[in-house]
Amino acid sequence: MKLSLKYLILSAALLSMIFTLFSSISSGYRISQQTLIENTLETNRVYAQKLANTTDVFFNMTLQTLELSSKDISSYMKGDHYSKTKLLQEADRLKKQTNTFNSVVIVAADGEILATSPQTLDVVGKLLDSTGGQEALKGKRPLISKPYLSITGRLIIFISHPIVDEDGEYLGLVGGSLYLKEANILNMILGEHFYNDGSYVYVVDEDGRIIYHQMPNRINELVSHNPVVRKLMNKESGVARVLNTQGVDMLAGYAYVPSVGWGIVSQRPAAASLAPTSDMMNGMIVKSIPYLLISLILLSYISKLIAQPLQKLAHFTESSTENNQENSMQKVSTWYYEAIQLKKALTYSLGFFHDRVDYFTYQSKTDPLTKLANRRTLDEQTQKWSEDGVAFSVILLDVDHFKRVNDTYGHSKGDEVLIFLAQKMKEVSREKDICCRYGGEEFVLLLHDRSGAEAYQVAEKLRMLVESTVSPCGDTITISAGIAAYPASATHLAHLFELADQYLYEAKNTGRNKSVFKQP
Repeated sequence: MKLSLKYLILSAALLSMIFTLFSSISSGYRISQQTLIENTLETNRVYAQKLANTTDVFFNMTLQTLELSSKDISSYMKGDHYSKTKLLQEADRLKKQTNTFNSVVIVAADGEILATSPQTLDVVGKLLDSTGGQEALKGKRPLISKPYLSITGRLIIFISHPIVDEDGEYLGLVGGSLYLKEANILNMILGEHFYNDGSYVYVVDEDGRIIYHQMPNRINELVSHNPVVRKLMNKESGVARVLNTQGVDMLAGYAYVPSVGWGIVSQRPAAASLAPTSDMMNGMIVKSIPYLLISLILLSYISKLIAQPLQKLAHFTESSTENNQENSMQKVSTWYYEAIQLKKALTYSLGFFHDRVDYFTYQSKTDPLTKLANRRTLDEQTQKWSEDGVAFSVILLDVDHFKRVNDTYGHSKGDEVLIFLAQKMKEVSREKDICCRYGGEEFVLLLHDRSGAEAYQVAEKLRMLVESTVSPCGDTITISAGIAAYPASATHLAHLFELADQYLYEAKNTGRNKSVFKQP
């Protein structure tokens, strides 16, 4: 069987196109997958760290509240000034005013319960014999206990502060309980994080036991064999892709809470995070089919052009023994011209598929919502500038009370607000500056060859521009920003961003809608 040169050329070209298409799509698929994984891990890490910081602040403030209350209580517990009524009033005040505890107790040094709130507990006059209470009485120091079962069968945490008089004499303690399997302040701090895509947040204590979970039946379950939980038990924070205790492949961010030794985990199933990649690849394949068909038709025509001169040459060669065909051969166009045409066709086809690779590369470095640069571009650019010795400044900013925007107007309006902020960032930036979406509602503005003081002015300009413009949700939104300069503030990139985050945190804690920068 003799093979036609036309079909050999067509087959070779078609195989080349298919291979190029497969390589482009598989490369784009891997890049997209890695980008989604990295973005999901970073988002969960930032979110877990924010919750950890909030929880840490809450417990420190709670201990401060109990400390202040203990000073007032000490004046009601001695001699002529002893007042059972005022002790009950103080217990009720702590319970109702702060809305922190499920129950409050005031206990004498010998362990006798002097007052409670709610008073329906009916334990006044009895001895405080719970695990947390006994530990607090013996230690005579501020305490946040480990979770334990109370005499009522509840799983609780006991937070207490000693009561001492002005002479330093130990009089007892004032403390409050959190019922872990009932509505408590942890629900308010951690909020509702259980979405249809399987994302959720949970909290473990220092022994690896779940103390907060969206599903109450999981509370008090020991999960210390989970790799992420083991890292938290070692006081580590970070990200990990891990099989959880239910055997589900998860992308987790986790953060350690120093004041209580707890760990907070924010995680999402890997399958849910990677689902958009498969959809995008399927769409690209479908869109590529018409171009592939057009290319096939073009290649068929070109292969015919290539084959025809060679067929004529072969015919003339076969008859050359009978007739002089030299003049006829001279009239046949050489194969070089036809080869050039084939090269142009292949160049056209390869150019199309390279455009697809460029598209995937662009997608991997761009935030799909705001069209700003993403975290990958941010890391690459700061690394390049630092290696080239370029001075630059970092403005780390986020939207104040963004969760309230989502809760009030919906996530669609929330997305419009993020796009609105991205546009304002572009308005205050120069051509060499880079606007990035850092994750969630956090953004970064990299200012090329600008000092920290100049960056502060840019941050203030952006803040006032955002505040003075009505946002897509119809309300005025505000932003807070932290500024750090390289190499003036820090010579290591990680430290630089830590400083910017620290200043952003300070801006948040001191009233929001402000920019914070400190000269080194």
